[in-house]
Amino acid sequence: MASARPEALTKAEFEALSEFRFQIRRFERFSEDAARACGITPLQYLLLLHVKGHPGRACATVGELAERLQARPNGVVALVTRCEERDLVERRQSAADRRQVEVHLLPAGERMLKKLAQLHRTELRSLAKVFPVPRINR
Repeated sequence: MASARPEALTKAEFEALSEFRFQIRRFERFSEDAARACGITPLQYLLLLHVKGHPGRACATVGELAERLQARPNGVVALVTRCEERDLVERRQSAADRRQVEVHLLPAGERMLKKLAQLHRTELRSLAKVFPVPRINR
């Protein structure tokens, strides 16, 4: 039995994929530059974002952050430590499960994240012309 060959992409489909990847990379580059301009690394910004944006809670575990960042937990532990040293986050033992350690934003982390989120709002709106993006009001 012959294996089914995938259907070849058309020129228009390659153009759409190229545009999609370009717009994603353009946004990533903007985000990286914005984080650096505010004095933190792009990964530190993403850590703050994923702590604040964790579904259903105002904190996240290292394992949850590793999943969101698509990184190894030991690398995320080092990232959390660097953010702790800058007073952006703190670790707390979970009240629900004493074996778990939660990462919480501190006031300086909240301020930094708010500043960067405001910078990202305009950039996100420009992407809405290309593909659906999350709405950030206010």
